[in-house]
Amino acid sequence: MDKKGIVIGVNKNLITVEVEGEVMQNEVAYVLCGESRLKSEVIRVRGNMADLQVFEDTRGIKKGDLTLFTDELLSAELGPGLLGQLYDGLQNPLDRLAEAYGVFLKRGVYIPAISESKKWKFTPSVKIGDNVKAGSTIGFVPEGIFEHKIMVPFNLTGRYEVVDIVGEGEYRVTQKIATVIDKKKREIPLTMKFDWPVKRPIKAYKERLNPSEPLITRIRLIDTLFPVAKGGTYCIPGPFGAGKTVLQQITSRNAEVNIVIIAACGERAGEVVETIREFPKIIDPLTGRSLMERTIIVCNTSSMPVAAREASIYTAVTMAEYYRQMGLHVLMLADSTSRWAQALRERSGRLEEIPGEEAFPAYLESLIAAFYERAGFVLLDDGSKGSVTIGGTVSPAGGNFDEPVTQATLKVVGAFHGLSRERSDARKYPAIDPLESWSKYRGIVDDEKRRGVLKLLSKANDIDQMMKVVGEEGTPIEDYIIYLKGEFFDRVYLQQNAFDPVDGSTPKERQVRVFSLIKNILETQLSFKSKNEARSFFNKLRLLFLDYNSIAWDSEAFYKKEEEIKAFVEKYAKEMPLYETIPVGEVRPDYEVDSTFARYKKSVTIKKPELMKEENEENIQ
Repeated sequence: MDKKGIVIGVNKNLITVEVEGEVMQNEVAYVLCGESRLKSEVIRVRGNMADLQVFEDTRGIKKGDLTLFTDELLSAELGPGLLGQLYDGLQNPLDRLAEAYGVFLKRGVYIPAISESKKWKFTPSVKIGDNVKAGSTIGFVPEGIFEHKIMVPFNLTGRYEVVDIVGEGEYRVTQKIATVIDKKKREIPLTMKFDWPVKRPIKAYKERLNPSEPLITRIRLIDTLFPVAKGGTYCIPGPFGAGKTVLQQITSRNAEVNIVIIAACGERAGEVVETIREFPKIIDPLTGRSLMERTIIVCNTSSMPVAAREASIYTAVTMAEYYRQMGLHVLMLADSTSRWAQALRERSGRLEEIPGEEAFPAYLESLIAAFYERAGFVLLDDGSKGSVTIGGTVSPAGGNFDEPVTQATLKVVGAFHGLSRERSDARKYPAIDPLESWSKYRGIVDDEKRRGVLKLLSKANDIDQMMKVVGEEGTPIEDYIIYLKGEFFDRVYLQQNAFDPVDGSTPKERQVRVFSLIKNILETQLSFKSKNEARSFFNKLRLLFLDYNSIAWDSEAFYKKEEEIKAFVEKYAKEMPLYETIPVGEVRPDYEVDSTFARYKKSVTIKKPELMKEENEENIQ
């Protein structure tokens, strides 16, 4: 740390430093402010001057203060001991910070992300003389429910020979466990942990594969209609209070992945506290142990320094890529990318850059694209497969999806789960709008069936809009039945009760079976003497399905209720003549069309096509 600089300008969290020597973009520096060493990052270099963003409160920094440069890029510590931790945006473990310095965090205090005193039981998997390269496994340590692979650091290039390896035993992460040499016989000691620059993607894999395997979230609306693939990307834009954070929390609990990493970027502290309190108490249905054992939370709330928001996003995705290299499937959730974009806008303004749309930086799209491109499904050198799936929420002002952050995100993601204010106000949760959302991935049901249901929902919505104008009495009964079918599907399948342990988490097999049952009901031709009778039928059917959704999967009661539903539908379909097949020319029992407002009048006879043809010929003559 021999390179130094002198502060010559301060603009809130942006400082300008006159440098002695060369500095790198994204290099870490420390500003000496009294007794505190404030961590900062080089974001622009101009000749012998460098602009730095400080990750702490800059009160007290003045012209002439000394700045020390480290020759290191902003990096994350990678190694055993990350799971179950709560970090800030700079990867400081908040639990240990609170133990050492109290609940009010002191600025300028940084401690290692991984405990250097804890010992891990290491089992070597290589021997002296073996050849290894970046990402190769040299041993294992148990970390919770996983076998944590100790890998060769990703920054080493070429092949190396193992000349020393420790035996099985307990070691700290800072102790040397192996030594490798390169072609020039230079020795490189290896420990169980190493650093990696957070803004550089990890590419120590054999091949990048196309995401094709569905990621089961156990949320019916997502898995069936708008699926997400392992290694894919998706976004959840929505107005304030529509349920973005809650939807992400439910996804993190139920998603069938190995590891979940949550990046709380600029969100309210209350929501993060709720996650911290609940996750240790939740029993993971996949492992039977605490959900926190396979979760990492990177917490950078709205009350924390704005500059650290960007660091929290990149730190989280770097840790996700690290566990992907072990052949694990990782879900990384960013909440919210809009707060990150606002931090970029603030920084861009202080750098006096030419603003883009709504004063966001002109390079906003490329930064968002680069972030989502770090997701992927990869084939590793040992033949195993791993993935990082990225889901980000977007908080557009007023729920306007045309704003720059949402539009930049939609260009690069593979699925769009747009939340609707109308659905959230109606308490239809999850509030994903099935008419606006889309997905490019294959799901658990055939695309043709999925399109058929979406077409029904669209038609039911059109009829609903028409009914708001002409009223229920002015709607044809055929259209009214379609409307009831759409409402029925929405209520019993798309909506889920997150407080019900059964309905709130629907496994893949149950989704396929229930969807097939509902699809058969929707395709059944049902006929009714009146609209009241049709409404009564679907209300009873809805109540049967609500009970059905709350019964444990693959139980005797489940199949019994299923048979009861089938018998109810079959009885109705058999006892009543099909309304759609009433012979032309007969009088409809209730109504007939008045073409002016598409309303119905009573007891008007429909003429047969033959009679209409004869009348037309007479008129022509």
